[in-house]
Amino acid sequence: MDLQISIELLQKLSLSMFRKSFFGIFHGSISAKIASNKFIINKKNAIFDDLKKEDFVLLYDKKDYRWNDASIDSDIHLHIYQTIFEAKYAVFAMPPHTVSYSLNHDYIIPKDYFGYEKFEKIKIYDPKNFDDWYERAPYEICKYLQEQKKNFIIIRGYGVVAYHRTLQNLAKDIALLDNSCKILQYEKIYN
Repeated sequence: MDLQISIELLQKLSLSMFRKSFFGIFHGSISAKIASNKFIINKKNAIFDDLKKEDFVLLYDKKDYRWNDASIDSDIHLHIYQTIFEAKYAVFAMPPHTVSYSLNHDYIIPKDYFGYEKFEKIKIYDPKNFDDWYERAPYEICKYLQEQKKNFIIIRGYGVVAYHRTLQNLAKDIALLDNSCKILQYEKIYN
């Protein structure tokens, strides 16, 4: 995959996701697999509504000095690319309705047409202890994705980690998840 085209696609999607509050100012990550042993990811201090070429870093599967500048989520992305062949893009996002819904539920059962047709019932993963989450996350996330045969995981109080073959479908899945959670929350208000 061409590096410049990948950067342009990631810039465009990150702006859209920032506008929907799926990314925070310094919270979130987005990446693209460039080859079997390398991927591009945002740097740790990236501001997602205006990513520049210099806000990305090219990482190889062998860690070197570049990993110091990369997103804290880089290990998660690396493990996704190493263990899931069809993953071409990966993201960690914090869609607000999804994260807030995850705090008090074990499952998401969409009641809107599009959410139900796509997802039916979604288990929320409980990381239990946040103190050592970043050490466990790369392995637990990939294990869950493979066991559940899903391209995303909703982690209680943390966010959504997802992968896909295309950026458009990756963005659609996260938007659809968050919209379904928003509708479920509105339903409680109006009942």
